Amino acid sequence: MMKITYLGHASFKVEADGKTVYVDPWLNGPTSPIKVKDVGKADIVLVTHDHGDHGYSEALEICKKTGAYFVAINELAIQAREQGVKNIHTLNIGGSVDIDGVIVTLVQAFHSCGVGAPTGFIVRFSSGTFYHPGDTGVFASMKLFGQLYKPDVAFLPIGSYYVMDVRQAAVATELIKPRVVIPMHYDTFPVIQADPAEFKRLVNKQIPEVKVEIIKPGESVEV
Repeated sequence: MMKITYLGHASFKVEADGKTVYVDPWLNGPTSPIKVKDVGKADIVLVTHDHGDHGYSEALEICKKTGAYFVAINELAIQAREQGVKNIHTLNIGGSVDIDGVIVTLVQAFHSCGVGAPTGFIVRFSSGTFYHPGDTGVFASMKLFGQLYKPDVAFLPIGSYYVMDVRQAAVATELIKPRVVIPMHYDTFPVIQADPAEFKRLVNKQIPEVKVEIIKPGESVEV
């Protein structure tokens, strides 16, 4: 079982099999319920790309504080090492690494960034699998991710402007077919306002077998 805590925007803490994984930990963001000083245990920190609202600087702090592995695309992970992070993995698209029983796979995303390339992650614990696509629009290979990795949970952006909108995210859900989908990356700024209830309505209509969990920052669900 995975315990998933939403930390606002596109940030999550996922706990399973005694491991704690942070994804895009923008803990200085306006909706985060915690700060870096509140982070206790961390084993792996994943950063999808280097835009400021995805927690690259906080990820460095967490890794230096806890000794967690920093995982990102090659160029960004090398930059993290140059900035003082000791434990890194420099993945590239399609590559995987087994970190003490947690298998992390780097996959493509369609977005922009400053260093490397935009990415997503598929993370497999023995007790469950999640897919965090980073910032992206919908793309057909999401269906392959669903077939290959069968994620139990997908975190999907719905805010439009920089990422998928509600309608595209519903299509992405249909492509991936996770057991549970959690909307993210909305309402942090006026330009990305979106209605998660509308997303839930579309998913319930188009893919009723997928459960939609709408959770607020600081709330957790178990899958």
